[in-house]
Amino acid sequence: MKKIYYLSTCSTCKRIMDDLGDLIADFEKQDIKTDQMTFDQIDEMQKRSGSYESLFSRKAMKYRSMELGDKNLSEDDYRTLIQEEYTFLKRPVFLVETQIFVGNSKNVIDELKSQLS
Repeated sequence: MKKIYYLSTCSTCKRIMDDLGDLIADFEKQDIKTDQMTFDQIDEMQKRSGSYESLFSRKAMKYRSMELGDKNLSEDDYRTLIQEEYTFLKRPVFLVETQIFVGNSKNVIDELKSQLS
């Protein structure tokens, strides 16, 4: 399976995907804003990453507005929040066969490029 979960309005997602170009031409792409993720999809990401928390973005504006930093969130909380609000997914997320690459850090993108080359 080769799939990308991304946000079409995210300039960082666009930049990374443009930079990867032909390396991701055969990937299935899902815009998480217009095509809501299912719990099955989130669960599949969790199996590969090891936790729901590793998929969760604390940079989302709603993280602050909902005062989630003051709460002790469980794995179930992270799972539900990601499914209910697409901005809580750390993105982009690349699924490559059995591997997962989460987020936009240079190290993650370099690892992905290395895997795809």
